[in-house]
Amino acid sequence: MSKHVIVVGGGIIGTSAAYYLSKSGMKVTLVEGKDIAAGTSSACDQAIMLQSKRPGPTLDIALESAKLYSRLEEELGEDLEYKKGGGMIVIETMKELEAMKQLVERQQKAGMDVRLISGEEARERQPGLSEHIIGATWYEHDAEVNPLRVCFAMAKAAKRNGAAIRTKAKVTGLLAENDRIVGVDLAGEKLYADRVVLTTGVWTPFLLKAIGIHIPIIPRKGQILVSERMEPFISCNVLAAAYIANKMNPKKGEDPEQPKSAGLSLGQTHSGTLLIGGSREFAGYDVNTNARLTKEIAKDAIRIFPVLAKTHIIRTFAGLRPYTPDGMPIIGKVEEIEGLYIAAGHEGDGIALAPITGKIIANLIDGVKMNVDISLFSPNRFANMVV
Repeated sequence: MSKHVIVVGGGIIGTSAAYYLSKSGMKVTLVEGKDIAAGTSSACDQAIMLQSKRPGPTLDIALESAKLYSRLEEELGEDLEYKKGGGMIVIETMKELEAMKQLVERQQKAGMDVRLISGEEARERQPGLSEHIIGATWYEHDAEVNPLRVCFAMAKAAKRNGAAIRTKAKVTGLLAENDRIVGVDLAGEKLYADRVVLTTGVWTPFLLKAIGIHIPIIPRKGQILVSERMEPFISCNVLAAAYIANKMNPKKGEDPEQPKSAGLSLGQTHSGTLLIGGSREFAGYDVNTNARLTKEIAKDAIRIFPVLAKTHIIRTFAGLRPYTPDGMPIIGKVEEIEGLYIAAGHEGDGIALAPITGKIIANLIDGVKMNVDISLFSPNRFANMVV
């Protein structure tokens, strides 16, 4: 008899877990309080950026995830707007150049063929870059995808495999019996299963707190500007070196009253709009955008791409990234209580890591040995943390 697994959360991590669990032959119920991709997965960019990962376990699984993405459209039978167009991190100062040299050396030692290119080559690869750009990194295997299409395609495929998809079904608590999680409470309706997987992003700590488990996931807000539709302009994913520095060296004392741009992130959607970021601020669960920050992000974009000075911005939005203190996702079994698994805390890497995360969860529950080491992603690494 196959295991029954409840997946809580219908974002890109949850739908991926539901798909790979159902593909393994398990009975799956995906429950989501709102709708598929209604949270962070609908308030993000489209980058599958590998060179933005620090060498180590996160990069290792990101490379495995990229392999899954390369064949996912064919596997799911859906257009995911997947494109492997490469990516660059643009460099504006000598200080940034030295920092990026060190990162590239570490990435090359990890087996990535990332390389430093001159400002001239960067402008050849991506016309419109400012003349003051002194160089860039280049990695041809960076890609992009439409996260909404991925979510809905994964959910649809899971349903074809027999999974039940329940939206507008809010989980208000976990059901525990004899030191084991046996299901979830849906506002009074009890739904039982052999295993429960929490893929609830920034909301994960609330469900765990009720059963005495602390997981230090904190919301870290990011704001994105959306431009009018334009002719194809951005040929690859573009990040600024300042963005990488802010991603890898977060300051938890950031003042939400004085938000600052975290460095440019830029991509162009299939429909022609530009997605212009980015920011990273600790502002609780507030998802309102900030006009001052909108101007900061726009100034960054114009400095690096002067040709955007007359581009119209049609809207802005913000999403909550699930930040963890060590910058790594939480993927695995909770040791304190049987039957409970977590797949959350991916911060800005959720899109890139979604397929491999779903597959890891399916393999863990199915008892299948994996070729990647996931021990450092264990929820239990925070057991002795002083709160």
